[in-house]
Amino acid sequence: MEPRPVRLSTVEMTEMVLPNDANIHGSVLGGRVMHLVDICGAIAANRHSGSGVVTAAVDEIEFLHPVPVGHLLLLRGSVNFASRTSMEVGVKVWSENPRTGERLHTSSAYLTFVAVDREGNPVPVPPALAETEDERRRYAGAEERRALRLRNREQKKARRAAAEKGRR
Repeated sequence: MEPRPVRLSTVEMTEMVLPNDANIHGSVLGGRVMHLVDICGAIAANRHSGSGVVTAAVDEIEFLHPVPVGHLLLLRGSVNFASRTSMEVGVKVWSENPRTGERLHTSSAYLTFVAVDREGNPVPVPPALAETEDERRRYAGAEERRALRLRNREQKKARRAAAEKGRR
C-alpha cells in the first residue's frame, strides 16, 4: 500500500459554545469537548484510511482553560502515525473570543482509531507519510506512544491472567 501524506488527513472544525453545551459555571462541558475531539479525529482517520473507523483508545485529554458560552472552539486534527489497521490522530483545540479574536490553546488529545469494513472487521491502512519537520516530530512521538500503549496492554494482559489464575 502506498504511503499517504499526513496533510491529506487534516481536519479543521469550528463550533460555537451554546448554553446547552455549558456546565453550571457557564463554561463548555468537558464531555462536549471530548465529543467534538472524537468527531474531528474520526474524520481525519477516515480521510487517511478511506474506510470507516472506530475509536479504539484515547490516551489523554487535557482541559487547560475554561471556554465560556459564546466563545468559539477551533479544532485541528490529523493522523500522526499509521500501523497495519490503526492510526494515531492528534487533535488540538483552541478557544476564540469572537469579539477580540484572542485565542487560547484549551485542549489536546491523542486518539487511536481502527479502520473497519462494513461488518466491523479491521482492514489495512496506508502508512502515514510525514513530509514536514512538524509532521516528522509528531510521527516520532506517535511511535513512542504506540510502543508505550503496547507495553501497557501486555502488562494489563499479564495482570489479568495472574488474577484469573489466582481465582482458580
